[in-house]
Amino acid sequence: MLKDPLILVRGVANAMNGDICRVKFKDQEILGEVISAKGGDALIEAFSSIHGLIKTSTRVAFEGRVFSTGVTEHILGRVFNGFGDVIDGGKIVSEREVTVYGNPINPAVREKPKDFIQTGISAIDGLNSLVMGQKLPIFSGSGLPGSDIAISIVRNAKTMKGNKFAILFGAMGVTEREANKFMGLFDSPNADRTALFINRASDSIIERITLPKVVLTHAEYLAFTKGYDVLVILTDMLSFADALRQLSAERKQIPGRRGYSSSLYTDLALIYERCGKIKDVNGSITIMPIVTMPSDDITHPVLDLTGYITEGQIVLSRDLFNRKISPPISVQDSLSRLMDNGIGKGFTREDHRQVANQLYFAVSKGIDARNLSLLIGDSALSDEDKNYLNFLNEFENRFILQGLDEDRDIKETLDIAWSIMKMLPSLPRIDKNFVDKYGK
Repeated sequence: MLKDPLILVRGVANAMNGDICRVKFKDQEILGEVISAKGGDALIEAFSSIHGLIKTSTRVAFEGRVFSTGVTEHILGRVFNGFGDVIDGGKIVSEREVTVYGNPINPAVREKPKDFIQTGISAIDGLNSLVMGQKLPIFSGSGLPGSDIAISIVRNAKTMKGNKFAILFGAMGVTEREANKFMGLFDSPNADRTALFINRASDSIIERITLPKVVLTHAEYLAFTKGYDVLVILTDMLSFADALRQLSAERKQIPGRRGYSSSLYTDLALIYERCGKIKDVNGSITIMPIVTMPSDDITHPVLDLTGYITEGQIVLSRDLFNRKISPPISVQDSLSRLMDNGIGKGFTREDHRQVANQLYFAVSKGIDARNLSLLIGDSALSDEDKNYLNFLNEFENRFILQGLDEDRDIKETLDIAWSIMKMLPSLPRIDKNFVDKYGK
């Protein structure tokens, strides 16, 4: 049986799920993987198109091994496809071959995420801080600059602890234009510590599904063998889930919500839970997946399940985007559940937590005032409401608004916050000692 990308082979002895095989036809040879082996039948997923394959002249050789990739520190500064093959010319000598099917970190040996990763973006660093070992997704709508924010983070990300730092960027189902834009990352300050993995929309869906596993296999080697702190950015996890849905339909599996695979939660968890810190091991893996919200629907199954597994979310706002405020991060909808583990004295600055609390309070009051003004008009607002509304406008135009090529360190972010908080009549969420020290 042939149905791209599936091949059913009968009369097979000793084939096992996960076995790699070579499919030879005409003058071509492609790799495949056994996804079901039972009663002498083996169902194979081809890693590339089997268009033109003829049953009578095709040979399948089973290698008795699972799919693996060669790992080495020398991937940094290089470009790969979703299978981990170098595509920027030249070769890389790997230090060893490792299966891409890693396991989630055992909770018994997990260490609590801590230490601050600076992204250079005030709306993240100041109010939704990224912590080393955390899973913090970015929820973006169609047409919103989720990928541009990811590029900005890759360009400017840095740690405060002085350890070896690496960034692995995986792009799934992207257009040629997007791929070329991602290649521009190698002109950034972080170029020599970045590895790029690209799966184009024209490439196989099997490669799309494999890419995050390959990226995380390299991340695990760098983090837990070589002692790097690794930031993994994956865009777009909706493309990953859609590839799984397509494959599930071709396998005739029972669908779950909106036609997605009924195993989608497990498939996502097997990706996200490979990040973290391990006790007594120098190194960590932090994941920032980008997930597109179809029709801006945050209850979509892929977003919903991602939210269950991860530790917060950065949500992009179409309203801010339409008002030319970029990056359009909605601070009232965003949350970093592990923020307190990586901020404050010894990590960022001693006033960080209280500044964030005050900003959240004032932004909430400003949004209430803005909504009220839409109903009754600005002239009917109280003086207090007008004050908070003016603060909100200043907050959006000075704190959130920044060029995506602008790199703000945490000190600058907090200083901007203090400068706009001077507009407020009082600072009830901040100790007077901090007001005297930083608010003058």
